[in-house]
Amino acid sequence: MRENDLLQRTFNFGVDCIIFLRKLPNNQEYQVIKYQLIKCATSTGANYEESQAGSSKADFKNKVRIALREARESNYWLKVIDKLGDIKSEELDRLLKESNELKNILASIINNTKV
Repeated sequence: MRENDLLQRTFNFGVDCIIFLRKLPNNQEYQVIKYQLIKCATSTGANYEESQAGSSKADFKNKVRIALREARESNYWLKVIDKLGDIKSEELDRLLKESNELKNILASIINNTKV
């Protein structure tokens, strides 16, 4: 995978989460979940984007590490939505799969970046 492919994937993941969240109920519980998931899903891409202009390998690795934490949190909130059982859709399944793949890719970048 080329670097800009991952930039596009992380960007698309954030946008796709926002679009998906528009379909959730508007009760108090889902309002909290929506707020949390929007923040971490978009932050995954924003931090990976920022890593591309890192001032050093250590700075790059740190920004990717932050992106990984945000991807992990996104995965958590998507699993909460899935477990609640109110929403069952191919879109939720796809977002769960993508969040897992992003976690694996970002972790691999961290593990392979020598500082």
